[in-house]
Amino acid sequence: MARTGGKGRGVYATGPFAPGERIERVPVIVIPSCQREYVEESFLTDYLFCWGRMMAVALGLGSLYNHSYQPNARYVKHFTECMVDFVALRDIAVGEEIVVNYNGDPTCTDPMWFEVKAHTESTGAPP
Repeated sequence: MARTGGKGRGVYATGPFAPGERIERVPVIVIPSCQREYVEESFLTDYLFCWGRMMAVALGLGSLYNHSYQPNARYVKHFTECMVDFVALRDIAVGEEIVVNYNGDPTCTDPMWFEVKAHTESTGAPP
């Protein structure tokens, strides 16, 4: 994890990943529906995953992956286990930022709730 130009923090590959390889498996803390309004009023709202009708905070680096419409990884939710896997979609080089499409579908171009900055591949040391 390191600072990313214009996007706050980002997650960078510390080793190479091949397509289909799991990058990280993280547990989530599920937020009950009755508490959703409190969390949505806090800064945590930018780090939440939709979890069925509830919300969840991913631990590990799970809530720090940045969004891209050209992702190099995807996430897979495991509801019964309360876990999320981050999986490479293509080869990812050491030092490259790992990005996912927040829409869940790597090909989805639905608008986000924030201005999407263009993703440029970065290799070597993060900015």
